[in-house]
This record gives sequence, C-alpha cells and structure tokens, in this order.
Amino acid sequence: MSNRKMTMGVIVGNRGFFPDVLAKTGREEIIRVLEKAGMDCVVLSPEESKFGAVETHDEAKRCADLFARNRHRIDGIIVTLPNFGDERGAAEAIRRARLDVPVLVQASPDDAGAMTEQFRRDSFCGKISVCHNLRQSGIPYSLTAQHTVGLDTPEFGADLARFAAVCRVVRGLRDLRIGCIGARPAAFTTVRYSEKILEANHITVETVDLSDIYGRIGKLKDDDPGVIAKLAEIRRYVQTATTPLPALLKMAKLGFAVDDWMKSVDVEISAIQCWTSMQDHFGVMPCTVMSMMSNRLMSSACEADVCGTISMHALALAGEEASALLDWNNNYGTNPDKAVCFHCSNLPKSFFTEARMHHGEIFAGTVGIDNAHGTLAGRIKSGPMTFARISTDDVSGRMRGYVGEGSFTSDDLTTFGGVGVVEIPRLQELMQFICNNGFEHHVAANLTRVADAVEEATSRYLGWEMSRHRAA
Repeated sequence: MSNRKMTMGVIVGNRGFFPDVLAKTGREEIIRVLEKAGMDCVVLSPEESKFGAVETHDEAKRCADLFARNRHRIDGIIVTLPNFGDERGAAEAIRRARLDVPVLVQASPDDAGAMTEQFRRDSFCGKISVCHNLRQSGIPYSLTAQHTVGLDTPEFGADLARFAAVCRVVRGLRDLRIGCIGARPAAFTTVRYSEKILEANHITVETVDLSDIYGRIGKLKDDDPGVIAKLAEIRRYVQTATTPLPALLKMAKLGFAVDDWMKSVDVEISAIQCWTSMQDHFGVMPCTVMSMMSNRLMSSACEADVCGTISMHALALAGEEASALLDWNNNYGTNPDKAVCFHCSNLPKSFFTEARMHHGEIFAGTVGIDNAHGTLAGRIKSGPMTFARISTDDVSGRMRGYVGEGSFTSDDLTTFGGVGVVEIPRLQELMQFICNNGFEHHVAANLTRVADAVEEATSRYLGWEMSRHRAA
C-alpha cells in the first residue's frame, strides 16, 4: 500500500450578493487546515479567479481544467462554503473535471452576534442548494457530521479524517489487482466468487497454479541471496527457535517465490490455497509468509478466498492498519453478544499481544507435525475492531457485503491458533443476517473503528450493496 501524500481538490464557493472577502479568508483557512492534516491541495489561485473561488461559468471551467490536469494526484474534492456560494459553479466544475472521486461539502457557520451585511454568511442555506445541484448532476457526495462546521475545529478534523479514509478505500479498490495463488480447496465451496462481477467493478484477478509456484521454488538453492534475505526477514519477524531449519528454508523459498510472482504480474494483495495441498505436496504452512504480507498492509487471505482479501484490503485502506481474515468460529459461553473468532493462523503480528511460530494443530493430525510448521499462534489483543465481509452475488449480479464495529476482549480462553473473543452488540441479529443472506463464514477484521468510512466508500461511491450493522 502506497505511503503517498493525499491531495484534495478544493472548490471555494462564492456568491457576490454576500461578503466576498469571506471567500478570500475561507480559501486561506482551508489550505492551512489541509496542510496541518498533512495533505496537499489543488485550488485556483487568486490570479486565476476572484479570490481563488468559483462563482461564474468561466471560473468553473478554469477549476475543472486545473483538476483535470492533476487527476492522477487528486484523491477527493472538498467544496467549502465560506458564504452562500454559487450553487451551479461547484457542480459544473466537478462534472467537467470528470475525476470520479469522493466529494465532501462543508459550510462555515454564522456567528449569531455578527449577522450584519458585512459578516453574514448564509452558508447554512447555500449548502442545501449546492447539494441539490450536485444531485441533479448525478454527482455523489459526502456531508460533514454537523450541517455547518468551522474549518479549524476538532469536529471538522474528524470529518476530514473520515473523508480521507473514504477516499483511500475508493482509490484503493478501483482498478485493484489481486493474485490468486492456487485453486479453491475442494471442500470450501463457501469461497466461490465471480471473476466477471469483480471485473465489472474494475477489480482484476490474476491466477497462478500452485505447481507454477512449486516449480519456481524448485529452482532456488538454499544459499540463493533472495532466500537468505527472506529467511532473515522471517527470523526478525517472529521467534523461530522451535521450528526446524528445513521448514524455515521452505517458508523462505515460498515467500521469495510469491513476492517475485506478485511483482511480475503487478498484483497488490493475494489469496493462497493452503488447505491441504501446501502441506501434502510442499510440507509447510504458508501462514507466516502470509502474515508478513498482511502486516505490511499487503492483505493475504487463506483458502483462496479472493473476496476475503478484498474485505481485508478495504479495512486496511480505511484504517491504515493491518487486517486479518478470521472464522466466525464459536459461541462464547452463554453470552449472546460474544463469540470466538479464530484462524490457525496467518494473522498479522500486529494483531497479537505476543506471537510465536507454531505448527498447525488441526493439520498435524492428518499430515503430521513435520509438514505443518509455520503458523503464527497467539491471543488477539483487546481493543476496538471493525469487521467486514464483501462478496460477489451471482443471483443479483452485484457486489454486496456488511460492515460493523465491536471490540476484542480479554476474556479467558484456552485454545490454539490465532484467537480472540469478540463482543458485538446485537450479535445474534448479525448472525441471523449472515445466515439468511448466505454470506461466508470468513470475516475480515481490523483493529480500528472505520465502519462509517467503509460503508460510505463502498455504497455511495462504488455502488455496492453494503449493510451496516449498528449497535442499536
């Protein structure tokens, strides 16, 4: 995932009937606020329009041209209304620029003690008119939590952070390229998906057979520089004292081969077959290699769950933290709002209170311990979490999913693998929804609270059918 600096296109609204000097100060203020938030901006200069604002048809065209010239930089557009603003100018500039990025509409508040002709803004009213014109033009847009909000306030800071997350999700999911390494495990029909529906949503899946990966590995010597470097990376990542060197070398070769293939086909995230071809024919678990990728925000899902890795990636884009793929696995005693989430596991190291390399307990009984080394075991640390599942629905021909928030707890639990107890308000209703709508048993999780951003990005801007699970 790129660490590039975010850039916002800015449209400063103005209408001459109102104090247009407010457009000047409003432009200066939004630039300061964005700089403080670590963002760049693209905005008309005072030399290109009156106060660098957009009011007339010509100014809208100039703004659109400026945005179009910077289309590869701009992540989102902010319409800021320091006064009523011209309701047509903003919509026309956005429509002409054709950037197809998220849009945030902000209106500055009036001071009840300064409602004279010299200071009166009327942005409260102007925002309604601007939004009406955006809707007429077929332009989706986002709103601040409060109808009017000062730019240099904590409230707008929260609005801006949420909008930035929306922009990251939209940009990151459009034209996404995913690597599917190996076939779907025969027993896991639950992870079936439609490549055609994904492609219609500008998401491409590049496939490679496990035999191709094994073939690449077969050409690698133990002392290959790439293998040695990957082995050192694994040892830095997790404690490996109880894992035999032959298994570690297999993991290193697998990691190097997968990295090399992903670079060669330009894919960002991956899904890997694992169960149980990897253990039967290669003699190792891919979990640590996958965990390392996810920990670098290159989400990797097991059991060839391509839609699972899309779910992970959406959360990682929003939260800028690593995501994991988990099973909705067990009830937790008799508490209706708690459950056990589990995998055997490839969870990113950042999820754990403490992680150790182990062998797959479930696999060892059938393939033997020697063929099951490489899992990452530990307890998921307590704290906030967002969960999400995105899928392709062949019945409707659409992308669909659900998203919500809860918490990982510190409740007692003695078991194996990567595991945590999750508490989610109205969990039983969520389980009813999942079962009634035929969703998978896999769910993505992220240790941040970003459900609002994921819901808005996927439903409002990508047009997916996204259901939000709420606490009440």
